Amino acid sequence: MSTREQGDDARLAAALRYAAAGWPVLPVIPGEKIPATAHGVHDASTDPDRVTAWWKASPGRNVGIATGAPGPDVLDIDVHPDGSGFPAFNRLLREGLAPRPMALVRTPRRGIHAYYKGTGQRNGHLPAAHVDYRSQGGYVVAPPSVVGGRRYELVRHEPSDATFDWDAARRLLDPQPEPAREPRMRAADGPRDVTHLAGWVAVQQEGNRNDGLFWAACRAVEAGDSAALDSIARAAAATGLDEREITRTIRSARRSAGPSPSDREREAG
Repeated sequence: MSTREQGDDARLAAALRYAAAGWPVLPVIPGEKIPATAHGVHDASTDPDRVTAWWKASPGRNVGIATGAPGPDVLDIDVHPDGSGFPAFNRLLREGLAPRPMALVRTPRRGIHAYYKGTGQRNGHLPAAHVDYRSQGGYVVAPPSVVGGRRYELVRHEPSDATFDWDAARRLLDPQPEPAREPRMRAADGPRDVTHLAGWVAVQQEGNRNDGLFWAACRAVEAGDSAALDSIARAAAATGLDEREITRTIRSARRSAGPSPSDREREAG
């Protein structure tokens, strides 16, 4: 068997191991970090037949793991030409905010992925600290995948139920000034006017933009005002948030806020 064939078999075997552990997996374009399925991470599966079919159809594909429960949460410590995330990681260790993970993976650029028990937290990104967090709606490329000619390598693995508190880490690494006051809403037993929320989202500063979008989107969903939700999304885009992050945040708001009044009326009918 050639070295390439051994590598292909190793990718399928790894994908099946992750799936057997209850972690949904997805195929990733060979040599890249881009999902190879039509709907990306939303196609991730633990079905061994589906997983096998993916890699038999294209054996050279990298292996992706969908993060957030039931998959793992992953703290991503990056190394870039303009800086490294290791000082931030060491600070988290000193402050007791980085418990011992279930796995440590060395990434192709000599950063690390620290795997923790999956939660329902949102993804996070601290560019100044060179630290990312992958939870609900995210994914990571996993061993034995190869990107740029370099392999993702497992450094350590051990049983652990430790979780990572991303909000606490963010407050330590990127403290923000008191956020702008959330606009006053009408009493819960009366109609809610949410048409002004787009203007409030539009003035949020970096570091508070995603949280502001999430809060406003929840209020629009609760009010059942889809037009206001569209306006809020456009306002978030104007602040610099990218379309994928806006879509993920609004989707999360829909789950958190529950059905809109019109949805509840249909269910009651």
